[in-house]
Amino acid sequence: MADGSLRRPLLGCAKLEDYARQAAFLGASVGRYANRIGHSRFPLDGQVVNVTPSNDAGHQLHGGPEGFDKRRWRIVRADEQEVLFALTSPDGDQGFPGTLQATAHYRLTDDNRIAITYRATVDQPCPVNMTNHVYFNLDGEQSDVRQHQLQILAQRYLPVESDGIPDGELKDVANTSFDFRQPKTIAADFLADADQQKVKGYDHAFLLDAKGDASQPAAQVWSQDGKLQMTVYTSAPALQFYSGNYLGGTPSQTTEPYADCRDWRWRANSCRIRRTIRNGRSRTVYYVRARSMSA
Repeated sequence: MADGSLRRPLLGCAKLEDYARQAAFLGASVGRYANRIGHSRFPLDGQVVNVTPSNDAGHQLHGGPEGFDKRRWRIVRADEQEVLFALTSPDGDQGFPGTLQATAHYRLTDDNRIAITYRATVDQPCPVNMTNHVYFNLDGEQSDVRQHQLQILAQRYLPVESDGIPDGELKDVANTSFDFRQPKTIAADFLADADQQKVKGYDHAFLLDAKGDASQPAAQVWSQDGKLQMTVYTSAPALQFYSGNYLGGTPSQTTEPYADCRDWRWRANSCRIRRTIRNGRSRTVYYVRARSMSA
């Protein structure tokens, strides 16, 4: 921090074994397909592909019950500023077609940016949507995240049903609680309408104005005290904003478990199933600055 103090802006577990038993995907690389696939099936090349369900509702979440977050990735190279991981997902893994070769590259830059790049090559047509499931709280992990100021540069969002499955077409954010085009606190319109109340808060995709241009900001957030600011850049067309609605009970980095609404998460993703035939790449950059709101 600018005053020499330290602050932990990421959520995590105190013990390594807690990561294996927690169900919140804290900091995980998820795939093959992040977010939900309704009823665990999708059309592809005139056929219906059935994938492995993750829950009793019959939907698949984050690539299935044995998704990429449950795998031991191989370290290809690592040094003080970067690490490259690799993973092979065989044909039929969690129901997905084709053998997939994936890499996850994390790089910390000298100007305090964390760049995460995912690459995938698959030998059959298959939807691929990998991302990182990091949780942030710029005020410190046991603070109420709803006092953060948030800006999401998006004109439309995707409503969902209570099970998180999209219920129709994109909606305009104007005159709704989903309008973050100008910075406002998350608490300002929290649970203000039915679209939020279905899922206990925000857990929705926003179609970004940047349209995949990673040089343009997708969103910004400020801590309650204004001492930390983070800007997000991504090559993805959409961003998922989740306000930690079901985080309660998750093991934390202290003796007390996390409570609901103790974090927010941005997850770069696509709003609809997309097909990757040969290879794909996605990149998200988190730029953190110690400064005030007026800086």
